[in-house]
Amino acid sequence: MAHKIKPNSFRIGILKNWSSRWFSDSREKRAQFLEEDVIIRKVITDKISAAGIAYIDIERTANAYRVFIKAARPGLIIGKGGKGIEDITKAIIKEMTKMRKRDGIKEPVPSINLNVSELARNEVSAKVTAQSIAFDLEKRFKFRRVVKKYIEEVSAMRGVKGVRIKVGGRLDGAEISRSESLSAGSLPLTTIRADIDYGEATARTTYGAIGIKVWIYKGEVFNKKENTSEK
Repeated sequence: MAHKIKPNSFRIGILKNWSSRWFSDSREKRAQFLEEDVIIRKVITDKISAAGIAYIDIERTANAYRVFIKAARPGLIIGKGGKGIEDITKAIIKEMTKMRKRDGIKEPVPSINLNVSELARNEVSAKVTAQSIAFDLEKRFKFRRVVKKYIEEVSAMRGVKGVRIKVGGRLDGAEISRSESLSAGSLPLTTIRADIDYGEATARTTYGAIGIKVWIYKGEVFNKKENTSEK
C-alpha cells in the first residue's frame, strides 16, 4: 500500500497534519474552498518558487485565511519592507475575485494573512531538495552528477537515516524517456511510525519536463506513552 501512495498522505493523522485545515458541511462551499486553496498555492509557487518552499499550510476561519509558508530563503518572499508579501496577497485576492465573479459568488474575498518562517540550516526538506535538483537540471547539469551530489549532502545531515531520489523524463536529452533512481541508507515506506519526508518538483528543460521525487527518512517517531513503557 505505501508503495502506491505518497508517504505524506499515508501518515496523515498519525505523523503528518493536513496541509489545509477548515471545515464545511456544504458541498458547494467545499468545492469553493478547495479551488481557493489551489489558487493560493499556485500563486505563491509561481511567484516565489526560487525561495525554496518547504511547505504551504492553509487555515480558514470565518472571515480570514491564514497561510503559513516555510522557505529556505524567506527574504525573497518578504521583500524590501514587506513589499513581497503585499504583492503576493494582492495577486491571490485578484485571482480569487475572478473565480468568485465567474461562479456568481457575491461574498467578498476574506482577508489573507501570510506568515513566513525560515527553514533552519540543520533542517532538511524533501521538497526543497527536489526544487534544488530541478534548478540544477534546468542549468543543463548532468543528472547523475546532480543526483549523487544531493544524495551525499542529504545523507551527511544530522538525523537523516536514508534518502532516495528518482528522476524521470528525457534525461540528458535522450530520445526515449526513462526513469532512474539512487538511494542511500534505509527507507521503510510501509512502517507508519517512520518519519519519511516526501517532495516532488518538475524541471522544465529544453528537452521537455523532467520529474523529480525525493524521499528522506528521518527515523522513527514514538509517542510519550511508548517511550515511557520502554524505559
